[in-house]
Amino acid sequence: MSRRLWTKEELILAFNLYLKLPFGKFHASNPEVINLANLTGRSNNSIAIRLSNFASCDPYHQNRGVKGLVGGLKQCQPIWDEFFHDQEKLIYLSEQILASKEKVSIEEKFKSELGNLSHLTGENRVREVSTRVNQSIFRKIVLMNYDNKCAISGIDVPDLLVASHIIPWSQNKKERLNPQNGLCLNYLHDKAFDRGLITFDKNFKMVLSNKLKRNGSENMKLYFHKLEGKSLKLPKRFIPNEDFLEYHKLNIFQS
Repeated sequence: MSRRLWTKEELILAFNLYLKLPFGKFHASNPEVINLANLTGRSNNSIAIRLSNFASCDPYHQNRGVKGLVGGLKQCQPIWDEFFHDQEKLIYLSEQILASKEKVSIEEKFKSELGNLSHLTGENRVREVSTRVNQSIFRKIVLMNYDNKCAISGIDVPDLLVASHIIPWSQNKKERLNPQNGLCLNYLHDKAFDRGLITFDKNFKMVLSNKLKRNGSENMKLYFHKLEGKSLKLPKRFIPNEDFLEYHKLNIFQS
């Protein structure tokens, strides 16, 4: 019996899962791997192998000398390249395919994230759904990347964490969903980062704005002054892009 070839849709679904899982969770007994296997009619091992194939495409693992499984590289590399050329399209498409496999609409699947869209119709509604779905998945990828812990404080309550954009969402469409453009921060430090009151240097150490330094209150000392020069807790994958951090320092930071 000849092997069933992987379709592009199945490869996109495997890549979607690759982005959401830590590197050490690609094994066949992982419930999320099992779930995707059931949705696609593939074996658990087959899905696990595909995830390792995608690891072979990942520059982070290549730089570490980790090859993954290179056997399926020719099939997986085009999906990887397509994602990094058009992240918005591929993330949303992968969630549409996944919703279809789960036999729900994309709006049903992301009901809590979408809220009330009754005031929108046609292309405006489609655009808003796409944007909110992509933002939701970006948050999931970034929090996973940092093991659901704030990169500054170590707070590990997901409800208190934000996927902070290094280059703001509105200022670079191409990189807005790039996991290397995301930091996992608690709400306080996310707001300070977003407003340019803090930034990080090329060594990933926190830099305070003069505005914060001049404020000598006890709370300011506790939540900011004591953290000056502290290094970000870097993730295992998708290390913050140094060029993005430099952009933040030059264009957002209130030096």
